[in-house]
Amino acid sequence: MKSQYVFVIAIAVVVALYFIVRSLFGAVAPHPAQAKTAAPTSGPPSVQATMIPEIVRPYDVVVRGRTQATRTVIIRSETAGVVAAAPVLQGTYVKAGQVLCRVSVDARQAALDQARAALKSNQLTQQQNEELAKKGFRSPTQVLQGQANLDAASAAVRAAEIALAQVNIKAPFAGVFDHRDAEVGTYLGPGQPCGTMIEINPLLVVGDVPETQAASMKVGAPATARLVSGQTLRGHIRYVSHDADPQTRTYHLEMTLPNPKLDVRSGLSAEMHVGAGSGPAHLVPVSSLVLDAAGRQGVRYVVGDGRVAFAPVTVLEETKEGVWVTGLTGPVQLITVGQSYVADGQKVRVALVR
Repeated sequence: MKSQYVFVIAIAVVVALYFIVRSLFGAVAPHPAQAKTAAPTSGPPSVQATMIPEIVRPYDVVVRGRTQATRTVIIRSETAGVVAAAPVLQGTYVKAGQVLCRVSVDARQAALDQARAALKSNQLTQQQNEELAKKGFRSPTQVLQGQANLDAASAAVRAAEIALAQVNIKAPFAGVFDHRDAEVGTYLGPGQPCGTMIEINPLLVVGDVPETQAASMKVGAPATARLVSGQTLRGHIRYVSHDADPQTRTYHLEMTLPNPKLDVRSGLSAEMHVGAGSGPAHLVPVSSLVLDAAGRQGVRYVVGDGRVAFAPVTVLEETKEGVWVTGLTGPVQLITVGQSYVADGQKVRVALVR
């Protein structure tokens, strides 16, 4: 065998033996400098915190609701007859007393004429009775009987006038004739509907308040309503129920606001912001909110000795800049980075960020 082949085989055997020994006895120990670099660092964890000041600001309770007509009334006929005229289109604004439906007069005018004629006859008869009574030809009883007949005739005239006036079905208040139920030619009996009237000036915004916030709701408190269209309207609270809904445990709330142009319709979704006084609050980033072991929402902050503390908070309002909360006292070092990886009472190293 040539010497070159022997040399190559020897090198291959040495390399193979090296890897076999390495696998049996483990890798070579790392260099001391490398070991020092790989060793874990000791000491408290680092977090970033921001100093959050306390600010006195108005408290607003946010309630989801909807717009609603102040009054919704079904206008019904008081007499029977065929509808002869329907002069108002549905959806039209009408004034109080404007005719919505007119029933045919039929014999009502004749009945009124007959009652007036009977009244005139009784008036003449009573005049004669009084003149004859002065001469002694009529007794007081006959005079009283004549007066009773005259009063009955007068009452009959009044009843005939009312029956004739009832052919005009009128709007009881100013508002929108929102829906018509009777067309020309429809027969209406007493109590059957002509249409529906709604009053939307002023307009209501209604909603339900949780029992935890009901105590802060006061009648007359200022409020604003933000509609789905982006329009913001101002008004005040006119009603807060004193009895909770047994199913939802919420209290009904009504806000009233002016709507002179009638441009806000009933049934729109709205967000009410109701004034509930003022007090201290803190503006914190949304990302700083965490949950503790009990499931309470709050924030973690650093106290004077460098330890972590947790404070449950109540969200007042969400804005583009952050979330306004209550539950903190005075300026606090709020943990903004690392708050989810530290525990209450744990000592930390703080890097303040403005």
